[in-house]
Amino acid sequence: MKRYLRSAACGLFAAAAFAIAGHTAAQSYPAKTIRMTVPSTPGGSVDTLARLVAQKMTDSLGQQVIIENRAGSGGVVGTEVAAKAAPDGYTLLMAYGSHVINPTLYRKLPYDTVKDFAPITQVAVQPLMVNIHPSLPAKSIKDLITLARKRPGEVNYGSAGSGSGGHLATEILAMMTGIKMVHVPYKGIAPAMFDLIAGNTQLIIATLITSLPHVRSGRLRGIGVTSAKRSAVVPEIPTVAETVPGYEVVVSYFLLAPAGTPKAVINRLNTEAVRALKQPDVVERLARDGAAPVANSPEETGRFIADEIVKWGKAVKASGARAN
Repeated sequence: MKRYLRSAACGLFAAAAFAIAGHTAAQSYPAKTIRMTVPSTPGGSVDTLARLVAQKMTDSLGQQVIIENRAGSGGVVGTEVAAKAAPDGYTLLMAYGSHVINPTLYRKLPYDTVKDFAPITQVAVQPLMVNIHPSLPAKSIKDLITLARKRPGEVNYGSAGSGSGGHLATEILAMMTGIKMVHVPYKGIAPAMFDLIAGNTQLIIATLITSLPHVRSGRLRGIGVTSAKRSAVVPEIPTVAETVPGYEVVVSYFLLAPAGTPKAVINRLNTEAVRALKQPDVVERLARDGAAPVANSPEETGRFIADEIVKWGKAVKASGARAN
């Protein structure tokens, strides 16, 4: 009995010590620069969003949050860097759509998408836009479908890479309409957009943040948005679903930390990220790019990621895409 009481007391002492340590860590955190890993090239939608959030968190945390771009392998390179970083709150990951696509796309990843990360918050959601080169004789989704049916295999579409959100969004459109187009994968969205503007490809489905500057300049023609409802930013552009009922694809962004990061630190980061995302100028900036902040809890983010892995897994399997 004495041994049991001694063991129980030791357990309670350890738990209390752990709680005190976690509380102390939260009080002293952060004490140095925080790195936010972005697993894509500079200038894309995830990079733009990360820089916006990082600046606001720098102001509220009192320590600089710097962006570290680690592009490669559809987000795998940067995600692995974050997964293997010390779980101390000084390395974060701004993940995006590829995070929930890659578990099915890759036969083997150098990390576990769920177990190796601690969710902080779902940052935002954003629809995509169907962009075509002005030389393509189509001014609507209906025109595109008609043209592709008449010329199967002659319409080329670009993407940020095999299995990327844009690739799968286009494949879903092709499967739902019975059209056949040729996929041209690139190493990132920037070179894919550059080649579309140059006329080397004819179509790309990309985020509104990436698409809008080129559509507004007249270099590209936007013919459809992939959300269920029209975007308030470009209400004149119809949804794809208005022509193809049931079609809906949106991209999500997540702020994560390495698994094992103290809960008190996760909670502090969640508080500051949510505060940043609710600031009027951030909401306005996101809306201007067609995105909407989510700013939910770590637990809600974790459940959403699990559900998205299942949803996108079905799309990957249906497309037959494989990265390795």
